[in-house]
Amino acid sequence: MKTLLVIGYVWPEPNSSAAGSRMLQLLNTFLQQGYQITYASPAQESEHAVVLSNLNITSAHIEVNDSSFDDFIIQLQPDLVLFDRFMMEEQFAWRVEKQCPNALRILDTEDLHCLRFARQKMAKTQPNTVISTVNNDTLYSEQAKREIAAILRCDLSIMISEYEMRLLQERFNVPESILIYIPFMLPPMDNPTFKPFTDRMHFVSIGNFRHEPNWDAVLCLKQHIWPLIRKKMPKAQLHIYGAYPPKKATQFHNEQQGFLVKGWVDDAKAMLCNAKVLLSPLRFGAGLKGKFIDAAECGLPSVTTSVGREGLFLNDSLLSGNLVNNSLINQSMTNEAINKIIGDNTETLLSNDDFNQFAELAIELYNNEALWSHLQQNGPNWINQRFSESKYQHQLISRIDKISQTLTTHRQNNFLGSMLLHHSMKSTQYMSQWIEAKNQLIKPPQ
Repeated sequence: MKTLLVIGYVWPEPNSSAAGSRMLQLLNTFLQQGYQITYASPAQESEHAVVLSNLNITSAHIEVNDSSFDDFIIQLQPDLVLFDRFMMEEQFAWRVEKQCPNALRILDTEDLHCLRFARQKMAKTQPNTVISTVNNDTLYSEQAKREIAAILRCDLSIMISEYEMRLLQERFNVPESILIYIPFMLPPMDNPTFKPFTDRMHFVSIGNFRHEPNWDAVLCLKQHIWPLIRKKMPKAQLHIYGAYPPKKATQFHNEQQGFLVKGWVDDAKAMLCNAKVLLSPLRFGAGLKGKFIDAAECGLPSVTTSVGREGLFLNDSLLSGNLVNNSLINQSMTNEAINKIIGDNTETLLSNDDFNQFAELAIELYNNEALWSHLQQNGPNWINQRFSESKYQHQLISRIDKISQTLTTHRQNNFLGSMLLHHSMKSTQYMSQWIEAKNQLIKPPQ
């Protein structure tokens, strides 16, 4: 039986974040292939973490800068080691390479952190602006050097977004041979029954508050977009959900304004199945935004920005608000007529980077049953086309098997990665050993 060690940045919380859902999809992929899995993390366990023992996955707590990990991995002798985000590769890859040199090292990037932080940095200097592109001065940061080095050192890096795959190859010259595109992996949707337009109520927004793009989106709603919507829909309500809401968020709760900060929801899917329109004005971020996939699975159309829709559709052109403002779409039109205007039968959302246009789209979508129903009905087809569980599970396992069979040649062909592993891992090793020795000196006597 093959063994997999996952070194997690956090314990997976599939009900709190897209990253948690993504990790669970990867774990299920390897479980279906008969892997014996150990999930280890230096993080503290949280109340929302999935109970891994229920999935027949072993949990282990590990320490950074501690040689106890060496004993742990020597005993485990995994065939594969999956690093959850590049920070875990930095901390533990040198120990993995030293103790288990034949183990295949895989990096799950979750999203391209350097892209997200570059956009976030630009967003701070450009308020009220959606940052869909980044300049080289901002992108080529220390964060990028660390992250790209981790990608190069690994035998394979899993990328969730085609946009980020292209960016790595075109802007950082990362070879395609060490990258694989694996988006969300979802079971097929076969003729689902959705709650219709007339039975749904309220605008909603959802996102883990610890994720900075989500908090920024709440600020945009509060300060810019929601006042515009309420001006034309004075009785409308916006229900905002998400794990770990801080006090600065709950203080925004205002029933008179219809701005209701509700925080954690036990059953997010049930909530989405009853809502009418999802709003998410993301100004920066990276990766795939799982909230839009969850919404489509629940028959809930959305309004977002170019950053929000990035990587979700084959056609990345914006669905412009001009279609609505020019009254080209109206409530009496058939789905076929609407589809001719939109030109894509997989669109499940509307998007615009101008906050005024964003608000207009939200209002129109909330009131236009023909448009709303058209987007709802596209959901199953889109999910089946873009996020096929069987397709991407097969591609991932096939790629891993191929690299495993030619591991020596594969690593020789990635000489730059081998060189980075040699030099940077040595410096990381010495720093880690210095920190461990220092910690031993300051431990109180027992």
